[in-house]
Amino acid sequence: MYKAEIGRIVRERLSNTPNVVKVPSPQLDLFVARNFLTQDECDKLIEIIDSNRQPSGVLGPDMDPDYRTSESCNVNPFDPFIKQIEDKIANLMPIDRSHGETIQGQRYSVGQQFKPHHDFFYTDQPYWPEQERTGGQRTWTVMMFLNEPEEGGHTAFPEAGVKITPKTGNLLAWNNLTLAGYPNSYSLHTGTPVLGGVKYVITKWYRERPWGYSNADPMAFAAKR
Repeated sequence: MYKAEIGRIVRERLSNTPNVVKVPSPQLDLFVARNFLTQDECDKLIEIIDSNRQPSGVLGPDMDPDYRTSESCNVNPFDPFIKQIEDKIANLMPIDRSHGETIQGQRYSVGQQFKPHHDFFYTDQPYWPEQERTGGQRTWTVMMFLNEPEEGGHTAFPEAGVKITPKTGNLLAWNNLTLAGYPNSYSLHTGTPVLGGVKYVITKWYRERPWGYSNADPMAFAAKR
């Protein structure tokens, strides 16, 4: 299964990249790249989020109104500064850029959160046929912390027993799939409530195939090995 091959290639790359550490967890591929973004880059991204933020949405049926209470926005992929950020991510992640969704910025103020959820898609849900046509399953998630809230706002993986504290400029990457390429229940994660200050992050999701309406070869990721 080529989704398993994507996982293997990314795992090997990150495991052998300086300044990247694997978070101890037998059930989940989870890595931290320290000081991935500079302070200036973080500040500019925060400005972009503050200028474009709106209430965050969710994919799927109506849920608990407290399920995701942050504000978010999709950044402009044609902005020269955003292209520089995309270049940095592409230099780290050995997945063809065509598989990546548009970067999303998120802002959490005091009390805001994102309750436990998976980033992979549930194939039994009404939204799946559209997602299957536009790139298929999500494979890896890459999240970057832009600041440090005064209290709270951790990214926690309750099933894997891991909690990550926001650290300005750090990148967090995890595989949403198992070693065999199937949805991994241990990738369940949550943005815990911010208890003091404000939290900013940006997130990029990757698909198993090029994102969007395309007939491209699903093995295009191998070009970056």
